[in-house]
Amino acid sequence: MKSRVIEIVNKTGLHTRPGNLFVKEAKQFESEIWVKKGEEQFNAKSLLKLMKVGVSRGDKIEIICEGPDEDKALDSLCELIASLEE
Repeated sequence: MKSRVIEIVNKTGLHTRPGNLFVKEAKQFESEIWVKKGEEQFNAKSLLKLMKVGVSRGDKIEIICEGPDEDKALDSLCELIASLEE
């Protein structure tokens, strides 16, 4: 299992379009992927869960990956978040 804490720096956080991009990217991997914000942990492959928790600019989240492609999944999702402009 691998994890990394990352700060959300784009204007809209992981809402609507950026959130959809994040979930779409997570679904490409075989590994189980979770996002932890505060005490809440949810499946990163569920847009509904992501929207319910509400990840906004300035929030720090932990991305947790476990499975055969966990390193690649973690790197890819962190790179995606860092590249978001909306």
